[in-house]
Amino acid sequence: MNQTIETILNHRSIRKFKPEKLSEEQVQTIVRSAQQASTSSYMMAYSIIGVTDEEVKDELAEITMQSYVKNNGHLFIFCADYHHVTSQAPQSTYDKMLANLENSEHFLVAAIDAALAAQNAAIAAESLGLGICYIGSIRNNISRVDELLHLPDHVIPLFGMVVGVPAHQPEQKPRLPLKAVYHENSYKEHQQELNQFNEEISHYYASRSENTRTDTWTDQMLRRFTKPMRMDVTDHVRKKGFNKK
Repeated sequence: MNQTIETILNHRSIRKFKPEKLSEEQVQTIVRSAQQASTSSYMMAYSIIGVTDEEVKDELAEITMQSYVKNNGHLFIFCADYHHVTSQAPQSTYDKMLANLENSEHFLVAAIDAALAAQNAAIAAESLGLGICYIGSIRNNISRVDELLHLPDHVIPLFGMVVGVPAHQPEQKPRLPLKAVYHENSYKEHQQELNQFNEEISHYYASRSENTRTDTWTDQMLRRFTKPMRMDVTDHVRKKGFNKK
């Protein structure tokens, strides 16, 4: 096993950071690593916003209800972005582009491009001895985040990532069994593996050093999907010119 794979397999979300800001060199290294991710048809359909304004971070921490959105080494916001392209287009060309820009295919492309870039950034940061945590809860109020970051049309905030020097070392959360994730040639049912995983995750939640609880993975997911959440995201995404068709 090489050092890159060891870094990947050692991943855990870090939510407590030492009060040390990332250096400009570290930020640039992480962003340059993100940029080397694969991208569909060379579109590079994403942007990364580094948030250093403490007032903006305060409001983002309030929106996300996560204190570590404020208390970290650096906060990155990953956005789907076709403004790179549209800002260069004459009006007549832009009018012809809209059907493509607004379809589900190109929404997926931008979201996937951003996710690939973010995972490169995460691995780069962890290889530097830093910790990271993805922040999906910026979508708790996606319209306000959009306003705070002054995003133009065809740019939407997807998720954040906090990075910094870890101030704790939480236990690594178990992942689904390989047989529940990897299927050869066709999709296979995997109820036995899910049952075994529920037993494993139940033990993990009961025995971990912080925030112990009685729970299983299946129960957690059923609660999540039976409670409507972030129902405003669809309207905002379409308002900004994505996923309308």
